[in-house]
Amino acid sequence: MPARPEPTRRLFFALRPDETVRQSLETVAAKRLRKAKRVPADKLHITLAFPGSVTQAVQQCLEAGAGRIVAPPFDLLVDHAGYWPRPRIVWIGPTRIPEGLWALVTALRQVLEECGLVPESRPYQPHITLARKVNPGSVAGEFEPVPWSIRNFSLVESVTDPAGAKYLPLRFWELEG
Repeated sequence: MPARPEPTRRLFFALRPDETVRQSLETVAAKRLRKAKRVPADKLHITLAFPGSVTQAVQQCLEAGAGRIVAPPFDLLVDHAGYWPRPRIVWIGPTRIPEGLWALVTALRQVLEECGLVPESRPYQPHITLARKVNPGSVAGEFEPVPWSIRNFSLVESVTDPAGAKYLPLRFWELEG
């Protein structure tokens, strides 16, 4: 009898906004996207690294590696909007990427490699997806920048069911240094 495949979980490391920042991002989305179906506020985040579907052993390796990261807190200013026509996504993100964010992403990519995973090869572009399947004409103009004080990062599980994707935070790590 063939062995059953080991169960996996679909994971990603992310910056998740607190309630104040989440409300500000929601306000931006409401003003920019008049006719689009927006991403729910509880799903707004910036992906730092995407391990994908991993076994429990790899998840434990990722958690241990994330726990060894020493990185200082940093401030981020979400002040730029973009539109990717191929997936028809409207997003917002920082014009300037702080050194602290680069350091965190670099450290997490190293953790992925240490755990036997291949990090994303595309250049890193931090962004918050506001809406999917958007027509370019439904995107409004400028917005008030959103300041965001980054003090922690998290490991999140993405679970898809008939109602759509749910993001379940599994662990948080404080930034110190």
